[in-house]
Amino acid sequence: MTQEELDALMNGDMDLDEEIEPAVTMESIEEITDDDEEEDDDSNDAPMEFDPETYRVSATHSWPPPPPTDDNKMVHQLDDVTKESEQKASEIFDLIEDISNDLGDGEKQLKALNLILKSNIELFETLRLKFPHVSVFETQLEKNKDGLVKTGKVMDILQNGGDTIMNVMDIMQYQDIHRQKIERVINVMRALSTYMNHLFSGKIDDAKRVGSATHLPGDTSTEDIVNSEDIEALLASFGQK
Repeated sequence: MTQEELDALMNGDMDLDEEIEPAVTMESIEEITDDDEEEDDDSNDAPMEFDPETYRVSATHSWPPPPPTDDNKMVHQLDDVTKESEQKASEIFDLIEDISNDLGDGEKQLKALNLILKSNIELFETLRLKFPHVSVFETQLEKNKDGLVKTGKVMDILQNGGDTIMNVMDIMQYQDIHRQKIERVINVMRALSTYMNHLFSGKIDDAKRVGSATHLPGDTSTEDIVNSEDIEALLASFGQK
């Protein structure tokens, strides 16, 4: 029954016995209510726009506001980013420090090896001069000289690696700057949230507020809506006449 039919009935323009087919009964109301519940159940089975499983963030697609799950709470996500990035950065610094220590130990070992090679070179040069006819002294002298050159190259590699490690540590310092920038964004967002909460706050508790009207003059989408309470009140008025 539409609002126009109810108005005509109340004004006496419509005969209750002739015009209304079938008569409105509580059984018919219950059937309508059951049908509406079944339709609602069917509609609930369909994928919802706010379903977290189907919602995807996209800069090129116009989505409705995301559901307020932990995966979509902005400050919650940023807090996780700062916490995890700081933790991972600390682990990286520990690994870099271990590598730097290993390179330093390698340089110490090479320096000790260079001293041994230099001592051998001095010894074999003396032996070669005293025993020029013994070829083994000449051979060992050349081998130790070649070893000294190779250890020098390895020393250069280790020193270059140490310099690279220092550059990496300098670059990693920017991670802390990025974390501070994210924290500043978080603080601004929280300040805005607090401001908006104070701006829209009221003196009346929400639980004590009167519910909004279903239809207001000028509304188009709710013009023919008549709820079950209106129908029951109408039937009750008929019984009193």
